[in-house]
Amino acid sequence: MKLIPSYKPMEITLIRKDKTKTDLKRDLKISPATLAKMSKGENVALSILINICEYLECNIEDVIELVQTEENHQS
Repeated sequence: MKLIPSYKPMEITLIRKDKTKTDLKRDLKISPATLAKMSKGENVALSILINICEYLECNIEDVIELVQTEENHQS
């Protein structure tokens, strides 16, 4: 088993806070490439996650969770 990031909690938090990914891109200057990485469940810099937490006034577990996947799973 291997742990991979899931940004599903961020989707829920965005809805709760009445925000969108476009708001993140515009207000935090997050690049489209970073948002694409998040959509694919890829790693992004911790500093970006912290900025998102500050912006949404939430804890990190409201933005990202680690989920188990098969070790031989290729993305």
